[in-house]
Amino acid sequence: MKKILLTGASGYIGSHLMNKLKENYEIIAVSRNIENKSNEQNVTWKSADLFDLNEITEVMKNVDIAIYLVHSMMPSARLTQASFEDMDAILADNFAKASSFNKVKHIVFMSGLIPNTNELSPHLRSRLESERILGAYGVPVTTLRAGLIIGAKGSSYPILKKLVERLPGLLLPKWAYNTTLPVAIDDVINGLYKIVERDPQENESIDIGGPSHMTYKDLFNQTAQVLDKSLPTLDLPIIPIWLSKYWVKLISGVPKEMVYPLMDSLIHDMIRDNKNIVEDISIGKIDYKESVRNALEEEAVTQKKSKKTSKSAIKDVRAISRVTLPIDMTMSQLVELYASFLNEITLNVINSNFDEENFTITVPFLNKKLLLLRKDRVASNEESILYRIVGGDFALDSNGGNARLEFRRLPYSDECIIALQEYEPTLPWWFYKYTQAKIHKSVMNLFKLKLKTKKSTEKGGFNMKKFILPVVIVGVIVLKIYGLKKYLAKNNNMSNAEL
Repeated sequence: MKKILLTGASGYIGSHLMNKLKENYEIIAVSRNIENKSNEQNVTWKSADLFDLNEITEVMKNVDIAIYLVHSMMPSARLTQASFEDMDAILADNFAKASSFNKVKHIVFMSGLIPNTNELSPHLRSRLESERILGAYGVPVTTLRAGLIIGAKGSSYPILKKLVERLPGLLLPKWAYNTTLPVAIDDVINGLYKIVERDPQENESIDIGGPSHMTYKDLFNQTAQVLDKSLPTLDLPIIPIWLSKYWVKLISGVPKEMVYPLMDSLIHDMIRDNKNIVEDISIGKIDYKESVRNALEEEAVTQKKSKKTSKSAIKDVRAISRVTLPIDMTMSQLVELYASFLNEITLNVINSNFDEENFTITVPFLNKKLLLLRKDRVASNEESILYRIVGGDFALDSNGGNARLEFRRLPYSDECIIALQEYEPTLPWWFYKYTQAKIHKSVMNLFKLKLKTKKSTEKGGFNMKKFILPVVIVGVIVLKIYGLKKYLAKNNNMSNAEL
């Protein structure tokens, strides 16, 4: 019996797929939190944080097929200073590296339909980048690309349903006449199951959708018909997409982290690509109205079974930045440049020291060690350098945590990810959030700018040293004024605008 690693096993698509696969395969079901999960025949639950390469590599031992159903729209730590695109890139890179190390035979990836254009929305651009990263380490990847998945707990359909239920009528923007390809969750699960049975020798992409393409206006009207509701519509093409985001978030009640990226993709026509059509997979059998009725029935059942989940109280931080490297810069050179930059931007008040084993950040005249980092030689190589945070006045390390700072080049790219992960500050949380966290973010933004302008400086462009100090001074003044305004607003029950 083949062994399958299933990430996202506790999610909506993952749980459906697991129920179908467990009859004929041995499943390693992976989730970050498995407190309420129980092993059963052919299903073993394992906890792993996919942001941690060591953890995902460990749980992937002796696996034949690895299924990747992961997306990072929602924040993954108490404080997340990272775009979902950068988080997705790290997760995909970890998963691909672990698959290659463990000699996995096949990766299955769930993605979105990709329009034939170079101007993709951030959401679709991230999906395509994840597909490229997953396929960069020698393990064949099959990507199933789907549009709007119709199911009780999908990402897009519940938003659509809530809009139809809650609005007395609809003003239709221009994007309402764009084409999409809805597909029933059952057709998606059947497609994924058939892909698991495939044995590709190279990367492949397969489009899947329902029997017919539709406009978003069609989706609204047909959903209203299934719900037996009158939904008058009026064309108002001048409504911009950015305004649509606000009212969709307001009416649906879905967090902006989920709504905004999905809404950005509405500008595209989502259609099946003929070159990505595979018989018995690409064209689903369930039409749109039937898929909505099935979703309503499923929703009625799951509401009765729903359980409250506890939230972790860990006060960790995930801060990720993506930088573009100058040609031929190694990871060691990048770390050395970063350490030098920290000294430069603080006018050497803070001393950042880098060598082959350690990275230390200190305040010499106060004899204070802010952060002590030690290089993880096992996890580091030419394309990645990982430092473990092992001490310092700014870090909690007494419990042997997994706080780390990593510099990682993305495969076949001049881009690098700099990631501070699972960091737990010693400062009171509210104080850290509005001081140290903001400073770190500003420093990383300036470092990105330094790398971008490095070439132009060498060619006689503007001098970064002359640019940094004024920016820092202005930034501090702005933050001070902003903090004062918030304080006054809080104590005088006034808004910032009134001040």
